[in-house]
Amino acid sequence: MFTVDRRRYVRTRLLERAREDGRIVGAALTGSAARDAEDRWSDVDLFFGVADGVTVKETLRDWSAFVYREFGALHHFDLQAGPATYRAFLLGELLEIDLGFTPATVFGPLGNGGFRVVFGEAVERKQGKTDPGHLIGLAWHHVLHARISIERGALWQAEHWISGIRDHVLTLACLRLGHPVTHAKGADRLPPEITGPIREALVRTLDAGELSRALGAATRALLRELRETDPGIVETLEKPLLDLAAVS
Repeated sequence: MFTVDRRRYVRTRLLERAREDGRIVGAALTGSAARDAEDRWSDVDLFFGVADGVTVKETLRDWSAFVYREFGALHHFDLQAGPATYRAFLLGELLEIDLGFTPATVFGPLGNGGFRVVFGEAVERKQGKTDPGHLIGLAWHHVLHARISIERGALWQAEHWISGIRDHVLTLACLRLGHPVTHAKGADRLPPEITGPIREALVRTLDAGELSRALGAATRALLRELRETDPGIVETLEKPLLDLAAVS
C-alpha cells in the first residue's frame, strides 16, 4: 500500500512534468487536495489545460506512456466529460492517479469537488445542474423493475434495482440540502432521520421475501424524500409505487 510520502512524490513529479511540457498551459489540484481534506486514502487528482493547436488525445497518449514508465501503472480507464478526458491509473502500490485533460479554452472548475490552480489561468465554466425530476423518474423506474425481477425470480437483478433506488434517494436528499451529489460524496453528511429509513432498504439475504421487504423499505424512503423534494408528485406516484412494492 502506498504511503503519504509516496503520494506526495508522485503528485510533485507529475506537476514538474506538466511545467516542462509546453503543451500544458494550466494545471490544477482537484479532489480532496484542493479542499485541504486529504487523508491517508486519498488519490492523486490533477487537471490540465492543453494548449491551442494540440489535441487532448495526443497529449494523453504521451502522458500515459510516462505514467506507465515512471510509476509502473498496472491499468487505466477513461471517463469522457464534454471536451475533457479523465484517465484513472492504478499503480502497483494501489495508489490511484486521476489525470484530466481539456482544451485551455475550457480549463476551469466544474462542480464543487474542489479546484485549486497551480499554474496557468482558469476560465469560468457554467455548472450543469442535477435534475431532480430525472432522478425521480429513475427511482420509479427502479421500483417497477425491482418488482418485476422479484416476480421473475431474478434475484440478483432485483437487488441491483433496489440498490439503485437507495442511491437515488440519497442523491435527492443531498441535492435538496446542498451537499455534493456525485458518487455519494455528500451521503455521510446526511442526518440520521434521512439515512435511517434508507438503511432499512439494505438487502440482507438474497431471497424473494427479503428482497420484497427491502423494496418496501426503499419505496417508503423514496416517498418520504419526495414529500420534501417535490410534494406535488407524491399524490401522483404514492399509490402506484406502494402497489408495486406490495406495501400496505
